[in-house]
Amino acid sequence: MTSRGVIPGGRVEGHVPEGLAVVVDAGGAILVWSAGAQQLLGYESAEAVGRAATDLLAADLPDATQRYLAEGHRWASEVALRHQDGSRVVVRLQGTPLADAGGKRLWLVTGAAPASVAGRPEPGAVALWDRTLTQLPVPVAVYDREARLVACNEVMTQVMGRGEEEMKGLTLWEIEPRPPFDEYDRLQRQVLRTGEMVFLDEYNRGPAEIREHAWSMFITPLKDEAGTVQGLSAVVFDTTEQYWARRRLAVLNDASLRIGSSLDVTRTAEELAEVAVTGFADFVTVDLLEPVVLGDEPEPVPLDEPVTVRRTAQQSVLEGCPESAVASGDTTFYPVGTTPMRTLVAGRGTRHKPEDPGLREWLRSSPARAESVAKYMIHSGMMVPLRARGVTMGLVHFLRHRTAESFSDDDLLLAEEIVARAAVSVDNARRYTRERRTALALQRSLLPERPTRLAATEVAYRYLPTSSGADIGGDWFDVIPLSGARVALAVGDVVGHGIHASATMGRLRTAVRTLADVDLAPDELLTQLDDLVIKLDREEGPEVRRQAEAASGEVGATCVYAVYDPVSRRCTMARAGHPPPALVTPDGVVRLLDLPAGPPLGLGGLPFEVAEMELEEGSLLAFYTDGLVEAADHDVETGLALLRQALSSPADTLEETCDQVLSTVLRGRPADDIVLMLARTSALDTGNVRTWELEQHPSAVAQARKMAAEQLAAWALTEAAFATELIVSELVTNALRYGTAPVTLRLIRDSTLICEVSDGSSTAPHLRRARVFDEGGRGLLLVAQLSECWGSRQTPTGKTIWAEQPLHAEPSAGPP
Repeated sequence: MTSRGVIPGGRVEGHVPEGLAVVVDAGGAILVWSAGAQQLLGYESAEAVGRAATDLLAADLPDATQRYLAEGHRWASEVALRHQDGSRVVVRLQGTPLADAGGKRLWLVTGAAPASVAGRPEPGAVALWDRTLTQLPVPVAVYDREARLVACNEVMTQVMGRGEEEMKGLTLWEIEPRPPFDEYDRLQRQVLRTGEMVFLDEYNRGPAEIREHAWSMFITPLKDEAGTVQGLSAVVFDTTEQYWARRRLAVLNDASLRIGSSLDVTRTAEELAEVAVTGFADFVTVDLLEPVVLGDEPEPVPLDEPVTVRRTAQQSVLEGCPESAVASGDTTFYPVGTTPMRTLVAGRGTRHKPEDPGLREWLRSSPARAESVAKYMIHSGMMVPLRARGVTMGLVHFLRHRTAESFSDDDLLLAEEIVARAAVSVDNARRYTRERRTALALQRSLLPERPTRLAATEVAYRYLPTSSGADIGGDWFDVIPLSGARVALAVGDVVGHGIHASATMGRLRTAVRTLADVDLAPDELLTQLDDLVIKLDREEGPEVRRQAEAASGEVGATCVYAVYDPVSRRCTMARAGHPPPALVTPDGVVRLLDLPAGPPLGLGGLPFEVAEMELEEGSLLAFYTDGLVEAADHDVETGLALLRQALSSPADTLEETCDQVLSTVLRGRPADDIVLMLARTSALDTGNVRTWELEQHPSAVAQARKMAAEQLAAWALTEAAFATELIVSELVTNALRYGTAPVTLRLIRDSTLICEVSDGSSTAPHLRRARVFDEGGRGLLLVAQLSECWGSRQTPTGKTIWAEQPLHAEPSAGPP
């Protein structure tokens, strides 16, 4: 450190113009302003005289200087001043106390001149040795046996802010009675006592300095010929550059460990800002192009129009980032021709100071930004584009205001390195965000948008995609209306994650709906579904299978399928490797249904068993996937116990009960997709169902029409009488002509009017085109034209043909 050494963060090299002199009165106002002061700071005498001297400070005075000012003692130290253009100027000044005619204190502040080297010239080697110690470019001091200063060189007086004569005969603690000098004083006495050298690495600021330094101190005993300690020497080396080199390596190591811990774009940007502020910057912002935040591929940066960016992350050494002119999550823009815009287009990092012309133009585009730069004395900055795989995704700003040193070329290289590493992680997170959004949209499009309103059941559900950072899974569910006011309930889980699992889930759900329309029994439906999974696996080929297995370690799917009839209150169900449903009876008893487990779908060759039970009206069925009851911190049994606990006291509504189950069973973020479907059973009033046994005789057709008409009149559905009589006539005629006994007719008044005719034959009917002169073949065509929908289903005793018509009248208050 010399009077002409480069002082980082300053505007000049520490050279003080000749004639620099300023007189300050007792109130701190400037009385005299010399030409040298004008040359250094740019202020005319008229601008400076009368102004408070503190207005010209770019940083607080060193602690020692403030103390000497308060005590009225002469002082000398480095001082950071503010140039007229807003930049910082760091110089070494000295202050001498004076008194005016009235006895009030004045201060004469001048450029600090190098202190003369005291002592008489000595001939020969001794003189050269003394000059060597005195003129060493590192601080050196010698202390006696009582740790009192004997002599020091000029560099040490600059660091301490006191002349050699002022410090002679004093201990370190007497010279500077504050930490860390109490520790240095203790170490000096330890060296005097033990006669062993002490080495110490410190990072702090000297009493007369405004910048912190890294110091390597050697406290060495001075011994006579007999080996007796007569004193000690203290030699201090400025290792700030080596210190920052080590810091840069530590920042790189920290960046490799901390950046990219998740596949979230915002979190990755926050990690980059945190690492930079912890390592070498005072304030960091990460601005990303809008498509990147959304997970899309950004377009090339245009040259002739402003660029809109989103402030994705920012971090500061000051709590709350008060320096920021843009809040996190808000958008801002880079005007054409400004430094941020040019940096984005060039794709290379740059270093700047507030007085740079391009940066000034950018600051003028935002008064809040310009005010922040002035208020927090931001004196150095860097801008580094965030680029990966040849695509520019945003810009990172690194700023300093608390750290006195400006950013160096080495700092720029460090910033470019950590930004390059972060860019790869941001791009990976962006791609993941896009793929996850696509898969989630695909999966949600394949799931029911809202519970189907049915007379048989009241349904509520919850679907929670995984939030562990993995891809979404293949969980699905469905509520399928069936003929005869029945309803099918299905829940399944495709093993694996990602778009492949979502697509497979969609194909299985479509297959279940198709098979349900055929009215297959639950065990038969699962058998057909098992065959389908095997065929899909074969069609995809070995490469797709290997990818699926690598992603999840398993192949296949699970499913549970149930059919509930509100007329008989009978429920039949079967499962294929799926967790068993839970049943809550109206009196609050909770139990897991004892269903045969069945193999998972895709194994083939193994049967599925069906179970049938009668449910009380108001019973609650709970279907779910394994993600609800399986977790890393507990086993499946614990999860099932929590599920039973949550269902033991259901809320007033099914929607609230769903939330109650999730809050009770889930103790943290789910590691897998979750489906929960609750269905409360209903029973059709006997007054809304009429059944007649018909004779195996042609006269039964007329009798059936008559009974149907009378029942519709009792239900106040006379508008539907004509169409219903025709449908009954055709269906009963077909049953008598082509079927076998027993033949029954059933009418059901639900949200639609359902007409069913059953017989003992298992032969399914089909539509055919009748020729002009054919006497028959038009019955089912007529039924299809008169009804909203029609079909047939197999029963244990034969088949049932059914037709549904929309209702145009409100049901009567009660049974006839």
